[in-house]
Amino acid sequence: MNSLTPEWLQWPQTQSLIAAFAAHPEGLRFVGGAVRDALLGRDVQDVDAATVLLPNETMDLLEKHSIRVIPTGVAHGTVTAVIQGKSFEITTLRKDLVTDGRHAEVAFTDDWKMDASRRDFTMNALYLSLSGELFDYFDGVADARQGHVRFIGDANKRISEDFLRILRFFRFYAHYGQGQPDEDALAACATHASYITTLSGERIQHEMFKLLQANEVFPTLEHMQRQQILSYALGIPVSDCSVFARLDAIVEQERLIVPSAIKLACFMLAAALSHEDATTKLVSRLRLSNHIERLIHLVMMHYTSIRPLASLAEQKRILRKLGMEDFVWALLMSWAGGHEAINVSHPYHEMLNLAEHWQPPAFPVNGNDLMERGIKQGKELGELLETLEAQWEDSDYTLSKDALLDYVP
Repeated sequence: MNSLTPEWLQWPQTQSLIAAFAAHPEGLRFVGGAVRDALLGRDVQDVDAATVLLPNETMDLLEKHSIRVIPTGVAHGTVTAVIQGKSFEITTLRKDLVTDGRHAEVAFTDDWKMDASRRDFTMNALYLSLSGELFDYFDGVADARQGHVRFIGDANKRISEDFLRILRFFRFYAHYGQGQPDEDALAACATHASYITTLSGERIQHEMFKLLQANEVFPTLEHMQRQQILSYALGIPVSDCSVFARLDAIVEQERLIVPSAIKLACFMLAAALSHEDATTKLVSRLRLSNHIERLIHLVMMHYTSIRPLASLAEQKRILRKLGMEDFVWALLMSWAGGHEAINVSHPYHEMLNLAEHWQPPAFPVNGNDLMERGIKQGKELGELLETLEAQWEDSDYTLSKDALLDYVP
């Protein structure tokens, strides 16, 4: 296969970019994810390109054609063309001069294969000309079609250039991999696993969040932990992989109910449950937001109390207290941490259905209602409100406001 005609090639914005390079038709090619995903029939939102032109030449050319240009990373050869709301990152062909596992010193080149050789995986080193001609220097087409995530050249060398590629390998395997992971890649990842600790929390978080968006995330996490990747990435020991299989089954079963973010909570809490200070370490290591930190603490707090309860009334009480999202997070972690069979007839499943379909009513009495009855603001008023709310819950939320106020002395 030496040609490809993806839909995005015909976008008006893409055609405007192509027209700008009409005088240099061989000097621009589309590259990377947009080409890979078009080959696989996947949706494409972002399109990147590579060029033989130097950054200042690219900017001059775009401005000459009235295209807005942003000098995104000129030192590394990247500018961004903005056309009718679409952004195209355009990077001058490069070769690495010096790498230290985190940063690279590069030089510009006009050699397409040399530019391809510095990329990470074969499926990411695909180029598409302005006319739709496909350039594949390292059998990336076959690898993409077969779901074979493979480093270009020597896996150890590729990883030693940038240790983040360890996490990128597993991220791409989660999204594109089929069958067992590449043996050379796994071995190289294991060899360099300890170097993950040299990466910033922000870079680790970015890769892990992208990984967690994949459908087959938990089998990938198991592969990672067998190579000790998770322990190095999270900064805490992760000793039990068996929980990932349970989490995978739960999330798969509840995919329509549970927001995708639940994978993050399940993944992190599965790692943290047996470590007293793990929550704090995880939040610090991955530079997590206060919202995520709150949810982690909440789920940990309700880990035991959210077990299948004896009465529907008690389930409703907790659901009202936590709200649907937090209730589901806590519930699934409790399910994952137990030993019950995962099936649709389980009480946990019934509780998830309750969270999805039951809308908790609003308590009809407030403090002003009681003060109008002569109750002074303070401890007595608060205790009376709690008593009335408990009676309302015991009635399965049927007692009216007037009926509740009849209880006021």
